[in-house]
Amino acid sequence: MSHKKFHNQLKSLKKDVLKMGQLAKEMLKRSVTALKNRDLSLADWVLSKKKEIAEMDNNIEKSALTLLTLYQPMAEDMRTIACILKMITYLTRIGRYGKNIANIAKELSQKPQIAKLVSIPYMAEIVDRMLDDVLEVFESGDLSKIKDFKERDDTLDALRWSIFRECLTYMMENPKNITPCAHYMMVARYLERCGDHACKIAEKIHYMVTGERIEIK
Repeated sequence: MSHKKFHNQLKSLKKDVLKMGQLAKEMLKRSVTALKNRDLSLADWVLSKKKEIAEMDNNIEKSALTLLTLYQPMAEDMRTIACILKMITYLTRIGRYGKNIANIAKELSQKPQIAKLVSIPYMAEIVDRMLDDVLEVFESGDLSKIKDFKERDDTLDALRWSIFRECLTYMMENPKNITPCAHYMMVARYLERCGDHACKIAEKIHYMVTGERIEIK
């Protein structure tokens, strides 16, 4: 088994991971847009991608394990495959959260919005940029874009609790607000978890590039 063939296959595998990352990111981003705009067709698009992202997860895992078995890579190549196996798990979860938010978007599509979804769109923008950055770093190896992830994650945590408190206030003011606000709290929780997954991906990429482990959270 040639060294060149291995690296070509690993390069192809990394491209597959980037495609999966883009799909997970789009599922999450479009689910929040569907919630914001009461767009049922967009919510349905997100739900339609559930099988595709699951297949990507399975295929990438199978290819990564095949490379490990055939070539028994060392050093950075081994770390890259280990990173890939972790990343696809986190990306699948992010896609699943997108699916969950799309279901909420459908459920709330006929109900009036409260306070323009509180800070949910802002949270979603932060998570979207974090996912953009980790995927770029995975491709380039330039770690500078993940240096401030701890601060961004802290911001997401603070926003989640701010949304929780604000929604409680609306729920106490009017019982009609209970259902939508309970959903908003869940969406904020999902987005916070997606930020956590972006941080875990960043940790794995840092280890892939440097061989040194860091803890962002």
